[in-house]
Amino acid sequence: MLEVLYNQQVGLVDGSAESGPSLAFHRKLPGYMATPMIQAPTLAAELGLGQIWVKQESCRLGMPAFKILGASWASYRALERRLGRSFDPWVALADLQTQLEPLLPLTFVAATDGNHGRAVARMAGLLGLSALIFVPTGTAQARINAIVAEGAEVQVINGSYDDAVAHAATLEGPHHMVISDTGWDGYEIIPRDVIAGYDTMFAEADEQIAALGGATPDVVIVQIGVGALAAAVVRHYRPHTANHPPTIIGVEPDSAACVFAAMRAGRIVEVPGPHPSIMAGLNAGFASPVAWPDVSHGIDTFLALPDDFARRAMRALAADGIVAGETGAAGAAGLIALMTDPECAETRTRLNLGPHTHALIIISEGATDPESYAEIVGAAPIYQCPHPENCTCRTKAGMPR
Repeated sequence: MLEVLYNQQVGLVDGSAESGPSLAFHRKLPGYMATPMIQAPTLAAELGLGQIWVKQESCRLGMPAFKILGASWASYRALERRLGRSFDPWVALADLQTQLEPLLPLTFVAATDGNHGRAVARMAGLLGLSALIFVPTGTAQARINAIVAEGAEVQVINGSYDDAVAHAATLEGPHHMVISDTGWDGYEIIPRDVIAGYDTMFAEADEQIAALGGATPDVVIVQIGVGALAAAVVRHYRPHTANHPPTIIGVEPDSAACVFAAMRAGRIVEVPGPHPSIMAGLNAGFASPVAWPDVSHGIDTFLALPDDFARRAMRALAADGIVAGETGAAGAAGLIALMTDPECAETRTRLNLGPHTHALIIISEGATDPESYAEIVGAAPIYQCPHPENCTCRTKAGMPR
């Protein structure tokens, strides 16, 4: 069921974007280049909006989602803390491997619905480390296969994503390092670094929109799972120094709307599983306590959407030549709901959405489950990869280039 919630305590936040160090780090990783900033003119015309900017994260550092930005930066910072010092100056990742020898053997551990765990596994492989990834029951086999192809061990937990997180947390120790994008009591630094890592995409977005003659978007629509990506949006676009920040809209599946429920309760609460949404990357029962202060004060409006809006968004984006998986299409799904559903008529007026509106959405993943994508869209995904010679995001998932 579609639901809308207006934030009565929204305001400027104290947090600030931290793109400088993370962006410099990402630029040193193999295959780095800014992901494309494109437009969706067909969808914009259908919805009666002025412009829809699309930050396309379906191929980021050779992976099919943005998650590598947070996983790589958080891993790097966590390793420095484990070493007890900053890394010596380095050019290639081989230079880091040598400096990590005192920590060996070491295994990265993560829980995931697919993309974060694969990103952690990729980072472990690049650094010559091992990876152990836990996934919840029902994770698509294509996503499991992709993680295994990164050289990781994958174990299926009989339970939800939150159960997988709880299990992974028990393994922290001298030879195991948990790299999680959600936090819990006593585990806050790494999730905070994950959020900081995500700001790279928004630093790129600012430069790209300006280069294309655009201005700061009027509206940013962001998908919410545990809230890390949404917190990155808030920290970038609504710091205490901001002048006229854009309206920020958060989108969740109606069956796993943990932030929506927390906003209603005024505190973090559980949305019990199972969480069956096709927007698998957003299936979480608890908001991250690290992200909560930002999302609870920085997002203007929250949407809880049925899966049909995600399906409609995937097809609509495909008409503009944009490949988006179920989770990746959530921002477009939110726009479609806002601009077409009769239940959102008041919201459209309240948010002043119309032909003058320039919106930014993030395609946070490509077709990570290609069979599901083909079933929903009616055709196999066709990518236009900016650097296919370095790309493994499709081939390692069993998909053709």
